[in-house]
Amino acid sequence: MAKELIKQVKVQAVGGKATPAPPLGPVLGQAGINIGEFVNQFNEQTRERMGEVVPVVINVYDDRSFDFVTKVSPMSRLILKKIGKQKGSGKNLVSKGGTITKAQVREVAEEKMPDLNAASIEAAMKIVEGSCYSMGVEIVD
Repeated sequence: MAKELIKQVKVQAVGGKATPAPPLGPVLGQAGINIGEFVNQFNEQTRERMGEVVPVVINVYDDRSFDFVTKVSPMSRLILKKIGKQKGSGKNLVSKGGTITKAQVREVAEEKMPDLNAASIEAAMKIVEGSCYSMGVEIVD
């Protein structure tokens, strides 16, 4: 008999550095997941993405087993990494948080493509440009 999916949990953790401490531990505990086992598996799988924020979708089954899928970092983090800043502009229309080139927008779109609902790289670039606009990051040629 197949295992029945009883819960799906979405969390963000730092790659290679997840700990059972809050905020991750309580979320996993409420879902009925063995916290230590998840942390060990997650850290092993994300060792090459050390220090990066990694979104994770965890599927919890009726026998308390689980599996998880790691996603690409949030788009805002990828953009900030490209422009070399810690944060964007709080007032995107008034002040600019930095500049990004079209080539860098394309790189971010290509990296984020597996998680986007876009049919082509050009469509993905439009999504990235929208995120840049909302963060106050100016796009230059």
